[in-house]
Amino acid sequence: MKKPSQKKQPAILYTIVPKDLAGHLFNVTVTVAAPDPEGQVFALPAWIPGSYMIREFARNIVRIRAESNGADVALTKLDKHSWRAARVAGPLTVHYEVYAWDLSVRAAHLDQTHGFFNGTSVFLRVAGQEQLAHQVDIQRPGDPAAKSWRVATAMKELGAKRYGFGTYIAADYDELIDHPVEMGDFELATFKAHGIPHDIVVTGRVPNLDMARLQADLKAICEAQIAFFEPQTKRAPMDRYVFMTMAVGDGYGGLEHRASTALIAARADLPSTATPKGAEPGEGYLRFLGLCSHEYFHTWNVKRIKPAVFAPYDLQVENYTPLLWLFEGFTSYYDDLMLVRAGIIGEATYLKMQAKTIGGVLRGSGRTKQSVADSSFDAWSKYYRQDENSPNAIISYYTKGSLIALAFDLTIRAKTGGARSLDDVMLALWERFGRDFYNGAGRGVTDAEVEAIFDEVSGVRLRSQFDRWVRGTEDLPLAKLYAPFGVKLVDERKGGKPSLDAGIGRDPLGAKLTQVHEGGAAHQAGLSALDIVIAIDGLRVNGNPSNVDMLLQRYRVGDKLTVHAFRRDELMSFAVTLQGDRVPGITLSQAVAGKKSSSLKRPSSI
Repeated sequence: MKKPSQKKQPAILYTIVPKDLAGHLFNVTVTVAAPDPEGQVFALPAWIPGSYMIREFARNIVRIRAESNGADVALTKLDKHSWRAARVAGPLTVHYEVYAWDLSVRAAHLDQTHGFFNGTSVFLRVAGQEQLAHQVDIQRPGDPAAKSWRVATAMKELGAKRYGFGTYIAADYDELIDHPVEMGDFELATFKAHGIPHDIVVTGRVPNLDMARLQADLKAICEAQIAFFEPQTKRAPMDRYVFMTMAVGDGYGGLEHRASTALIAARADLPSTATPKGAEPGEGYLRFLGLCSHEYFHTWNVKRIKPAVFAPYDLQVENYTPLLWLFEGFTSYYDDLMLVRAGIIGEATYLKMQAKTIGGVLRGSGRTKQSVADSSFDAWSKYYRQDENSPNAIISYYTKGSLIALAFDLTIRAKTGGARSLDDVMLALWERFGRDFYNGAGRGVTDAEVEAIFDEVSGVRLRSQFDRWVRGTEDLPLAKLYAPFGVKLVDERKGGKPSLDAGIGRDPLGAKLTQVHEGGAAHQAGLSALDIVIAIDGLRVNGNPSNVDMLLQRYRVGDKLTVHAFRRDELMSFAVTLQGDRVPGITLSQAVAGKKSSSLKRPSSI
């Protein structure tokens, strides 16, 4: 007897229209063919994967209503981001408007120059039907200013043509919200990395943008990373990839997605055709390439190799994990390393970049109070909610996590005579947990499994290092770990330079103390963050932060002076004893001529 075929459920249907460019409003509808007979629940995510902070995206919904067969349907708000529709028999459509005025990589933005959105900011989740196909009709704005706009997204086209308005499709809700969309008059270029097309989309005015150089450099980085994870097949985990960049006067940031990344960058950091051919990449351009490399590496590490608690995400509440040091920190280690392996920078530049990271980690006393495992777990309440005291209280799982990756790499290479490295650990994580993640066979990795894989793959017992480096707060013994590879680490800080040991910012009245470092001269004198210094020993401090350094040049370490500052609206006087500058001055150099650094080349793989 033949089994009756199961009827395929209709897709969830969305439309999104840039309705009011000047008012920054998207009009969105979602239609459910077979709503829950008990009353369909809709919810907007409270956070976006990759940015670990509750952001309450539903607060940007300014109007919402529901209808079925032309009749209004009551909506009951259940909590700050959820609604339940009254029971209906037929198709149910919810209409709502979303205010989009967050110029960042994590939300939505709309004006006369462009439109951008992440699905987490605009697409209500249909509770209980997340596994269905989701279709989106992205409609052109009616504003004449947008007549020439195009669309950039890694989402698969259904009725739309590539770069055009129209219908796109995602396999489920998780995929839908993992494909951000950019629309506008953007610069566009395409290259292939190991046969896979990659788009570069740049929105915003960038005079003399050297797209050819950007294509060549990104191609080298992408091919290096694809070959890193699939050395035999050179097979990328996506069919197409999109780099979306918003160029602004001053900005920096990125957010990873399964087949794309959203970036924000200072236009001065993007390459210019005015730069002489063959010139070394400047600091700003290297920063941008490092950002691209970081987000692209996430295609494997966190988008497919995931902590168990992220598989799947619960986007209504915090998802706690102590593993961000691995997923963000190790990605931060490999982002610059891939610039070397791609031939973008040389070893000397790479060592300077590593030295800068080491100095930054050693600068704050928070590193002695919080482990990277705790920093990862507390990302929701501490790392993403930093204040003026953060350098004294927390450690970054990005920067110290990258140094832990370096320390593990050096340790494994030294103890195995170069036969194994951190590369082999990353490959094992990819093969066991990442490669088949979106094919239904993958799953997230647990804390215990991570530690076990390190031991198994390296052949080295690393429990002590996990206790001291990951779960502990001691400084990493990098000088000792570098030594077998001919790299010398020196701290050249010059204690003779007098300093307040505080962060200095601008203010119309004088110099605002943005941070006061624990144990420094300002702290010992009783100065606090947000105090506005107006005079040092009777001489006026202007709004230029360098003016403070200029005034202190007249003094020596140990000198006593009087600082006048406003705290709120009260003028206060402080007796300061100057201390030596405690900023680390880390340098890395080749102690043995011609000997290569440990992590630049890849040993035999498993």
